[in-house]
Amino acid sequence: MIARMKKFTFLTYHRDYDTFLHELRDLGLIHVASSDRFAEDDGELNDLLSRLKQLGEAQKILNKQIDKKSPVPMNEPDVERGSAIPREIELVQGAITTLNQQLQVSLKERELLRPWGNFDPENIERLRRAGYRVNFFVVPDNRYNPEWETVYDAVVVKRETSRSYFITLSKNDNVADELDLEAVKLPEVSLAQLDELITTLRNRIQEEEQRLKALTADLPSLKAAMREIEQRINYKKVRRCGASLADDKLMLLQGWAPEDNLQEISDYLESKTVYFDVADPTPDDDVPIKFKNNRFARLFEPIAELYMLPKYNEIDLTPYFAPFYMLFFGLSLGDIGYGLFLLVAATVVKLLQKNKLNSSMKAILSLVQLLGGSTVVTGFLTGGFFGFALYDLDWPVVQTLKEKAFFDNNQMFTLSLVLGVIQVLFGMVMKVFNRIKQQGFKYSLSTIGWILLLVSCIVAALMPEKVPMFGTVHLAVLVPAALLIFFYNSPGKNPLVNLGLGLWESYNMATGLLGDILSYVRLFALGLSGGILASVFNSLAAGMSPDNAIAKPIVYLLIFLVGHAINIFMNTLGAIVHPVRLTFVEFYKNSEFEGGGKKYRPFSK
Repeated sequence: MIARMKKFTFLTYHRDYDTFLHELRDLGLIHVASSDRFAEDDGELNDLLSRLKQLGEAQKILNKQIDKKSPVPMNEPDVERGSAIPREIELVQGAITTLNQQLQVSLKERELLRPWGNFDPENIERLRRAGYRVNFFVVPDNRYNPEWETVYDAVVVKRETSRSYFITLSKNDNVADELDLEAVKLPEVSLAQLDELITTLRNRIQEEEQRLKALTADLPSLKAAMREIEQRINYKKVRRCGASLADDKLMLLQGWAPEDNLQEISDYLESKTVYFDVADPTPDDDVPIKFKNNRFARLFEPIAELYMLPKYNEIDLTPYFAPFYMLFFGLSLGDIGYGLFLLVAATVVKLLQKNKLNSSMKAILSLVQLLGGSTVVTGFLTGGFFGFALYDLDWPVVQTLKEKAFFDNNQMFTLSLVLGVIQVLFGMVMKVFNRIKQQGFKYSLSTIGWILLLVSCIVAALMPEKVPMFGTVHLAVLVPAALLIFFYNSPGKNPLVNLGLGLWESYNMATGLLGDILSYVRLFALGLSGGILASVFNSLAAGMSPDNAIAKPIVYLLIFLVGHAINIFMNTLGAIVHPVRLTFVEFYKNSEFEGGGKKYRPFSK
């Protein structure tokens, strides 16, 4: 259900406005009504948003540098230190980029110099000063002419990959033109010097990378700086929500808070220098939404938020779709073993990480436990246990359970359709209550007519002996249902208009209901396909295991574990997504869920 909210209007002297906002933030219970009004400090706000983005990017970079095997001890949070980290990361990354560029150039030069061996370039320079020119050439082996050794004093230094590396020693400056070859330009350093430079560059890169890893110790400081910036951004946004009155002498601010906190808020504000008024929401107010559900329904609130929040004057459907979702998940996964795996895994994590988990993570694990338990219970309908047919065992207990609980494929198919009919009809019942709450009872009469028509037809089809189809009793229900459908679908309008709207609604209902109910066949299809795939992995494990006393169980176990791990992942994903689809499309549509509410987010630290 949705918590009842109260509307607060605050009026304060303009010089006390900032003090009041700090007091309101310390209270931490008021959701300030948003405003699209632009303020003079938008430039400062944009600067804060830019800094927050820089801090976020820095956090991503440092998170990638964390060594999970030997993590760096974390330092105490320091906001000033955290603010300086993006600049330090920028400097380190710049140094690493420069060093990598130098390393790539050095590696290319070494590769170019390697075939010529390790020589001192100074010796080449001495020969040049003595009037001799040393030229370096590379040609394919079939182009090398031995006569060059006589004419140009050519010396082959190395032959590899069908190429000849040779030098010429001559006082002639035009050797390259005479040979019709292009001389190789070599680096003015020796191979040994390049090797030493490359080693130095790599060491410096490692040092810079270690500096980057060392910065992970300041992640708490970075997060503290981000929180500080977020608070300042939030404060700026809230500050500009106020409206100036009386020649900018007064500031008006509106907000919302749960009715349950009314006394606490009133006691706090009465001690402050601010005027405030409390009122109930009007139909035109954009009231923030805060859920107020029991422990069971609260676990399904994250699923409800995946779609959108209800409006304040709507019924919260979370407690009503929760049992269906739990059942649909179990039918979609449909294997006792898989359900036990989810149940045990979630329980073990909760026990081992009891003191490390936050409340939201604990709630998710509790939901997994619940869905795993549902899968175990519904799994007894088909008797699948990690792809094995449990009911094939001749144990008396198992056979007794089979007689009580086993459903074959036809029965599972029928069950899926029956559950679809039940949820669709229940959705229409919720539509009745939604219309009564939002518009009044008379606007729900048409939907009541449809419920009477559909339920009467179902009863007549199931019990033709007691309630014959279109018999006296059935017609006694159909006639008033038809009147409600065709003449009360839009109260206050012309009866002929109502008749036309009723015919159009009848067409949409006839075509839409069939598609809605058939959508629930996916519950049967998912469970069946998952069971078949599980049995296929079992067959693969048995068929591919070698006939060896040692290797056979090892190979069987590997195939079994890998296959079922894949199947659990894929089937669990399907068991999450498809019930969500049935909830948001079929159930929400037939409940006439409109949505569009915004979450209650109190102004606080």
